[in-house]
Amino acid sequence: MADAQAASITGTSIPPAVSAQDATPTPSQPEVACETLYIQNLNEKVRIDVLKASLRGLFKSYGEVLDVVAHSNLRMRGQAFVSFASPEIAAKALKEVRGFPLYSKPMQISFARTRSDAVVKKVDPQSFEVHKSRRDEHKKLTRYTNPLKQKLRTKRLAAAGLAGVSAIPAPKRPAVQMPDEYLPPNKILFLQNLPESVTKDQLMALFSQYPNLYEVRLIPTKKDIAFVEYMDEASAGVAKDALHNYKLDGENKIKITFARK
Repeated sequence: MADAQAASITGTSIPPAVSAQDATPTPSQPEVACETLYIQNLNEKVRIDVLKASLRGLFKSYGEVLDVVAHSNLRMRGQAFVSFASPEIAAKALKEVRGFPLYSKPMQISFARTRSDAVVKKVDPQSFEVHKSRRDEHKKLTRYTNPLKQKLRTKRLAAAGLAGVSAIPAPKRPAVQMPDEYLPPNKILFLQNLPESVTKDQLMALFSQYPNLYEVRLIPTKKDIAFVEYMDEASAGVAKDALHNYKLDGENKIKITFARK
C-alpha cells in the first residue's frame, strides 16, 4: 500500500507486500538480488534516529552500508531501506538477518525492485540524473491515484467532520523497552559483568586511557555493575567501542553500553 510514496522518498521500488509465511522465496518465485534491502514489520514505537542507527549497526558487519532510509510518517511507518555496495553483500545480509527480532518484532526482508539513490551515486554516478528523473516522473503519475494517499485524505476529512464520521481515538500503545545494545549515545557508560573484586582504582586506570574521563561510580550493593562518566558523548563512545568485551580479570568479558537517559 505504501509502494508509491516509499519509492518517491528512497529512489527504490518496493516488492509486493508479503505475509510472514510468504517471506521466503520459492523456486517458482525467485527474488532478484540488488544492492538495497526492503525491510518491513519494524517496531513503530522506536524513534527514527535510534532505529536507523540500530539498523546500520546490525548490518555493517556484512559490509559497507551506503544508506539507511526510514521515516515516521504514516506511509513509511514500520519500513526501512538499507543499501549496500554490492548485491552479494545484500544477499548475505538478507539470508542471515531475515526474521531477526529487532526490538521484539521479527524483520521481514526482501530485495527492493530497483537501486536506491545512494547506490546509483556510488556505482553509476553518470546515470543518477536519469534515475532521479524517472523517480520524479513516477511520483507525479501516482500523486492522485495512490490508494494510501486517498485513504489519508479521507481520514483528514473525517477528522475535520466533513465526512460525517466521528473520529475514534486510537488505543494507547504500551511503551517499548529498548534493548541496552541499541540505546542512543550518552556520556555515561553502564558496565555489567564486572568481577566482584574490582576496585574503583582499577576502573579509573582502565578508562583513563581514553581522554575526558570525569568519574567512575561503583554500586556498593551490586558489585558487578558500575557507571563511568566522560565529559562528552563522543569520548564515552570511543571508550565503549575500545573496551566492550574486555577481559578485566582475564576470564569474564565486561559488557559496556550507553546508560539510559
